[in-house]
Amino acid sequence: MADYQLRGVHGQTVAALAGRILSGDIPEGATLDLVTLREELDVSLTALREALKVLSAKGLVDARQKRGTFVRAREAWNMFDVDVMRWRSAGPPDLGLLEDLTEVRSVIEPAAARMAAERATAQDIEDLGAALARMADPEQDAIEADLDFHRALFGATHNQLLVEMQRVLANGLAMRDKVVHAAEADDPVPSHQKVLEAIRSGDSPAAELAMRELLDKATEDFQRASEPVVDYRPAP
Repeated sequence: MADYQLRGVHGQTVAALAGRILSGDIPEGATLDLVTLREELDVSLTALREALKVLSAKGLVDARQKRGTFVRAREAWNMFDVDVMRWRSAGPPDLGLLEDLTEVRSVIEPAAARMAAERATAQDIEDLGAALARMADPEQDAIEADLDFHRALFGATHNQLLVEMQRVLANGLAMRDKVVHAAEADDPVPSHQKVLEAIRSGDSPAAELAMRELLDKATEDFQRASEPVVDYRPAP
């Protein structure tokens, strides 16, 4: 789950190419015209090839003799790569991604809440409470506070793989929150408060149930908010 930090021309070229591929501007199966891309992106051929190596490692492109460099089928893309998720989340709302995210969260987060109730330290509880307080403060960034709450929740599991999983999900969650908050959804604080109280009391079944209820409410809010959102999924 690499986290590719954008630096200089190289990083910008990687991001530009990834954005075109993930948006469908360069479709699956398309063979890349490196000369044209070099001119459009105003980079050297060496910089372009180095960027393609990064995207190849993430499953987005491949190269074959006689065919050249081409975009791989979506099924081959590494969707659990932090960068791929971030690049997808940077574009217009992707309902396919968000629906997948909802299903993954329904599997992982209730179990994470149960685990957090069993393992949370005093610092974990403090971090969750601080994030919740920021969620309740209209002067604070509600989306970032929500993300911080879920980061703290996964951190409280003290399971490194779950912490890494949260890093992947965070970008999709930010996209989802932008859609929901733009539609002025119901106050999310009470449902998060219930999760925190169960974790604080060490009641793992209650924490799991509270998280399931939170996710059910989140799904309702998203479905209501996403009605006017264009579906950018490619046609089957």
